[in-house]
Amino acid sequence: MPLHSPNLDDRRFQQFVDDAKRYIQQRAPEWTDHNVSDPGVTLVETVAHMADQIVYRLNRVPEKNHLAFLDLVGITLFPPTAARTDVTFWLSAPREETVAVPVGTEVTTLRTEHEDAVVFATERDLRVVPCALSRLVVQRRGEPVADRTADLAEGNDVLCFTEAPRPGDCLLFGLTSAVPHCAVALELDSRVDGVGVDPRQPPLVWEAWTADGWQPCAVHQDGTGGLNRPGDVVVHVPGGHVLSRNAGHEGGWLRCRVTEPLSDQPFYASSPTVRAAEACTVGGTTRVVHAETVYDEALGEATGLPGQRLRLAHAPVVGDDQPVLLQTAEHDGWQDWRVVPHFAESRPEDRHITLDAATGDIAFGPAVREPDGSLRQFGFVAPKGAVIRARRYRTGGGRSGNVARGAIRVLRTSIPYVTEVVNAEAARGGVDGETVEEAKVRAPITLRAQERAVTLRDYEELARRAAPETARITCLEGRVDDYGAHAVRVLVVPQAVPDPGGRLRFEQLVPGDALLERVTRHLDERRLIGTRLAVGPPYYQGITVVATVHAFRGVETDQVRRAAHDALYRHLDPLSGGADGRGWPFGRPVQAGEVFAVLQRVPGVELVDEVVLHPADPLTGKRGDATDRIDLERSALVFSFDHRVRVIGDTP
Repeated sequence: MPLHSPNLDDRRFQQFVDDAKRYIQQRAPEWTDHNVSDPGVTLVETVAHMADQIVYRLNRVPEKNHLAFLDLVGITLFPPTAARTDVTFWLSAPREETVAVPVGTEVTTLRTEHEDAVVFATERDLRVVPCALSRLVVQRRGEPVADRTADLAEGNDVLCFTEAPRPGDCLLFGLTSAVPHCAVALELDSRVDGVGVDPRQPPLVWEAWTADGWQPCAVHQDGTGGLNRPGDVVVHVPGGHVLSRNAGHEGGWLRCRVTEPLSDQPFYASSPTVRAAEACTVGGTTRVVHAETVYDEALGEATGLPGQRLRLAHAPVVGDDQPVLLQTAEHDGWQDWRVVPHFAESRPEDRHITLDAATGDIAFGPAVREPDGSLRQFGFVAPKGAVIRARRYRTGGGRSGNVARGAIRVLRTSIPYVTEVVNAEAARGGVDGETVEEAKVRAPITLRAQERAVTLRDYEELARRAAPETARITCLEGRVDDYGAHAVRVLVVPQAVPDPGGRLRFEQLVPGDALLERVTRHLDERRLIGTRLAVGPPYYQGITVVATVHAFRGVETDQVRRAAHDALYRHLDPLSGGADGRGWPFGRPVQAGEVFAVLQRVPGVELVDEVVLHPADPLTGKRGDATDRIDLERSALVFSFDHRVRVIGDTP
């Protein structure tokens, strides 16, 4: 099978001649004879023939030369980035001693017939610290705290809040120790008095005291239905949890606080009670990265000359703060070297190296001859004969690490007393490395922009470079009424992995503050003076489709209903929907006729009887009036919200 040659310039002989004749008409209108008999045209054809030969040879330049040409203009391939998520290690039973999960502990997804297991490794040490309940304190809004530990020990019912609960009332639990990054189970026995609330959505938040004040805790499980029945509450304590004094006693404090109810959220009619309470640590949560760690890789010996180059055995390298810890063995022990983007500011005594994360190439500082004939050394030169090793680096990354929540379930490294691992949220941030073809497309844009944001396309390209893990980025001219004159609005859609079943949750489409800050900071340094910059998410217009379809005779209606739902969620998807499957276009309206066609193509559907659209609010769940067309603003995207499909069957 022959190899396909790259096509850098698709122009041929006749196109060169035609282009030259058009330029003649523009630059020398007095030259009117363009026939082949004209001597000037003969010269044009001669030059066109030479250009055609040059292009023919240029199109056969190998990829290695392309990389060299790109490097000359400062274009290097972007390495892949690794997906990250939080994984909880659940204990088989509460322990009296601390359970340690060391850094580098590996967990994986399940291996199937068609897919290999995806390996993740912990980024830091995790200590699952044991705890117990030492104090129970009640704090009612506007009143001092009241210790109810003695009442609890005597088996008396303790009111969690005031008799008629008010927003701001708190029930505090004092633990015997601080439990940062741990999952704590609170076992509560109560008398059912707190009537009036929806057990699935009680007006309560759980918080932990940290060095920065009260911080929210993620609730893994609430078996009490808002403190309305005996059960367990399992919360994930944030990393900053510390010991502090409250009500005259020291402990690691957690609290349950009454919040202002939403407009349609039922509230407490009376306060729930607690008659018995216990606490224990049942697990711990830490960050994992889709990469494998390489330790103590020997790279050879130093030559003692400037500009020495080495290559790591495993590439690409995941770009952490220090992607590789390089060390040299010298007379006073192992010496660390720091990775820098370039040697422009490196002094002769600085132990600096550069790293090409895509290829794994490591370079030491060069020596440059100055105009006066002297040599200027950039960076320290490793002593001749010094052993060089890569103490630690990570390799891996790519889109394969973007796995759904609940997909990481296998503990590859055995940890005593740990029986289960699971990721509560999808892994995000994995991006494949840049190819040579993609770099060729990026090179002209980069050379034209020169790290300056002038046009809207410049803003888009620079924003993607600042956050390559984002799913979509678009830039619009900001409206004067909203953002003032000379405003650029950058809309960021984060990467999101659908849950099992192909459904996206609304919170997955909201970019984090750290991501928005990174994009804003990168663009702010490159924008024109006087340009206003607004970076944020787009407006998501919820869409609810209510449809009635008829299934073919003998076809299971449940199967048709599931297929119809899948088709609707797949088509009305901000990341992979639309006619081309590349995401719903910004500002494109939704029409009932188009949805009608989508449902008609569903296998098993004989006839689509009715299709109506409802605008919906993804946050409150409220739906608007039925319509056959929903218009979107130019900064808006669609979001599928609770489609309803009725399937009429004709099973004999």
